[in-house]
Amino acid sequence: MRTYIIKVNNKTYEVEVEEKNGTVAATKISTADEPVKPAEPVKADESAVKGGVAVKSGATGKIWKTVKKEGDAVSKGEAIVILESMKMEIPVVAPEAGTISCILVAEGDSVEAGQDIAKVIPEQ
Repeated sequence: MRTYIIKVNNKTYEVEVEEKNGTVAATKISTADEPVKPAEPVKADESAVKGGVAVKSGATGKIWKTVKKEGDAVSKGEAIVILESMKMEIPVVAPEAGTISCILVAEGDSVEAGQDIAKVIPEQ
């Protein structure tokens, strides 16, 4: 059983998710009309995040554009997302050639410098 804080259209919901026999069931705990306790920082469970080499943001900013998607092949130095920071567009690039196993951000998300943006499975 895991509890998540989800924000939809600027309304915050706390949701509890349970998996039974491969089926996922969500139970609403509270709605935007009810007070929601502040979310505590959560570290990603490595078993829940697909493997690969982490692609990290080089600056604090907002994800302006997603260039690649999960499953796409990338070359070393190829842009995966474009970060907007201080009115500049900064490409966040693949540290090595491979395949994108997951994108951890969406367009419009705010990110911190050093935050994981994606994972790349290196070529073998």
